[in-house]
Formats: sequence, structure tokens, C-alpha cells
Amino acid sequence: MRHRRQGLRSYAASTARQDAAVIIRVKVKPSSRSSSLTQETDGTWRARLKSPPVDGKANEELVALIATHFKCRKVNVVIKSGASGRIKLIRVDTR
Repeated sequence: MRHRRQGLRSYAASTARQDAAVIIRVKVKPSSRSSSLTQETDGTWRARLKSPPVDGKANEELVALIATHFKCRKVNVVIKSGASGRIKLIRVDTR
């Protein structure tokens, strides 16, 4: 019986880790020559995007760029705040 309880605890811990989300702070520079995503020394991320900040095109490219970098689907990347600004908080579900 004791081993069974330990197994349930480890199962609960592993499912909690699967639902983990990361919130990152991104400084965006639209209309760049090429698209790239790099991490700065202070922990923020710098995104250079080819798309101009018109009609949400830069936000769409940013979501796609972050999804490719973190190897997740675009649905799992959500702009939490700063949709119309250059500094954004982005939630990435790393399932």
C-alpha cells in the first residue's frame, strides 16, 4: 500500500509540471531586416521582427517566432499585456 501512495504522488507532481507556463518579458523592435529572438543579460527577451506594427502583423509574427523558439504550438503562446506597445508580457505554455 505504501508504494502505491508514493506512485500517486509522483504522478501528481509530473502532471503539475506538464501544465507549467512561463511568463516572459519581450522588447519588440518591428520593421527589422531579419526576425530573431535573443535573451538579454537582465533576463528580458529582445525580438526583432520583419513585419511592421500594422493590423497586428508584428504580434502574429512574434507569436510564431516564440512558438518556434520554445518548440510549442502558436495556440500556447498568449500576449498577456502590451499588445499595442513595444514591451510585452507573454505567457508560454510549455506542455
